[in-house]
Amino acid sequence: MKIKWLGHAAFHIETAKSRILIDPFFTGNPAFKDEERRDATAGLTHILLTHGHGDHVGDTIAIAKETGATVVANADLAAWLARHGVKALEMGNTGGTINLGAFSTTFVNALHSSAQLTEDGVSHSLGNANGLVLHFEDEPTLYHMGDTDIFSDMALINELHEPAIGIVPIGDRFTMGGAVAALACQRFFKFSTAIPCHYGSFPIIDQTPETFVAGMESASTNVATPHVGGVVEV
Repeated sequence: MKIKWLGHAAFHIETAKSRILIDPFFTGNPAFKDEERRDATAGLTHILLTHGHGDHVGDTIAIAKETGATVVANADLAAWLARHGVKALEMGNTGGTINLGAFSTTFVNALHSSAQLTEDGVSHSLGNANGLVLHFEDEPTLYHMGDTDIFSDMALINELHEPAIGIVPIGDRFTMGGAVAALACQRFFKFSTAIPCHYGSFPIIDQTPETFVAGMESASTNVATPHVGGVVEV
């Protein structure tokens, strides 16, 4: 499995059978490199969304129309995307699992919000925020936490799914910060690899993963901090 960080919470996951984008926030993401777009969308099979905020839905509508990739999202967000012309959709909700052939996706809890403003300034709810657990046939289980704070039921997520790879928000202000994220990883999970995200993209969130890395020093987990466009192979 090759995991490429595309800035903020956006990731490209490549396996033998799938090409997956999670939260493809490209346009307007100051950390995203435009030259990555072609590789990120080539042969794309799926787009997975953790929640409805603009910095996570990102370029989903355009990419889905361009590639025909199947979009996986909570039911409210999926209905909104359908109204905006997305054809290939798989909708679910918290606790549910969708079998997508080469892998499955389970929607788990996240402590966050999920909405977008329309041009008239009205905020529209787009379902609950989620984390996503990906189970593959021949690859390690991956858990993208989405945007979240720490919560004790992370222990149940670990018990039910035993994820080996954790993609962890650490930027503070809108998610847990690095120290709390490190506590979550060590108290509730046994990740072989943890990849921090949701930092370094905007000035008002943490710019580096240093606090998270320091908090993980005593853990046996490999903490991978790729540069934007960098690949972690597991």
